[in-house]
Amino acid sequence: MKDSGKALSAGQIAEISGLERKEVDKAMKVLKTSGKIISPKNCYWQPA
Repeated sequence: MKDSGKALSAGQIAEISGLERKEVDKAMKVLKTSGKIISPKNCYWQPA
């Protein structure tokens, strides 16, 4: 996310990383709960 310079959706992160969307969703939930990512707009995420 940092390298992209913009907020990304979970689908974009899955495509870039090569991970399954389900795994990305799990990781995003953990990162969101810990406050490491924020959502500047609906369904898009960026580092906090």
